[in-house]
Amino acid sequence: MTEKNIKIVVDNVSKKFSIGFKEKKGLLARVLELVSGVYREKKELDVLKDVSFEVGEGEVMGLIGKNGSGKTTLLRIIAGIYQPDLGSVKTNGKVVYLSGLSQGLSPKLTMRENIFLMGSIMGLGQNDIKKRFNQIVEFSGLKDFTDTKVLQFSSGMVTRLNFSVTINCLEHHKPEILLLDEVFNAGGDLDFQSKGIEKMEELIKGGATVIMASHNLEIIKKYCNKAILLKNGQAIKIGPSEEVVGEYIKK
Repeated sequence: MTEKNIKIVVDNVSKKFSIGFKEKKGLLARVLELVSGVYREKKELDVLKDVSFEVGEGEVMGLIGKNGSGKTTLLRIIAGIYQPDLGSVKTNGKVVYLSGLSQGLSPKLTMRENIFLMGSIMGLGQNDIKKRFNQIVEFSGLKDFTDTKVLQFSSGMVTRLNFSVTINCLEHHKPEILLLDEVFNAGGDLDFQSKGIEKMEELIKGGATVIMASHNLEIIKKYCNKAILLKNGQAIKIGPSEEVVGEYIKK
């Protein structure tokens, strides 16, 4: 593969996070901590350790592994949200990171107001949002709640709205590199999940280079050319998705 065709290069990336913990201590010790301003010790947790791989133009790479294996951290480093402690990441093209977690909505605003707010944050002009407004509402299935404040929404409704706005903004931007973090599990009921998978499939088949993290192994096998198995922050196997999924199942 020529350098021109390589869209993502991850070279010996490592990342640590500092976490706090408390030991069981007596009253006097806790008072002394309060007076001194020192409440807890810190320890470092290796989240990623020497991870390296390349993804070529138009390839779809899967990320699999148990919770805490480093999938989200790796995607966020590639997206530029986190910086690696060691190693480097190079991307060639416009990068968009999409998480299945419902983020970015303001609970005190109505659904209508949130659509315009999120659309603006994601780079759409007011006219572009107006053109896509009905499409966003229809996709979400929340037409009856357009002027309801999001704080009155259930968690599933919030996820639907977040996903609907984000996916329509992605269609507008046409990203060259798409990073998907558990988006296929978003949306609550099965009908909406099916709609979400169909919409994401359109984006994937549109020629973007994709890295997707998912616990849905059938999705990984169906859409990914290759996959990476992460365990305790290390890439323990990289190869064809069927083989990597098989290795994960064995473990």
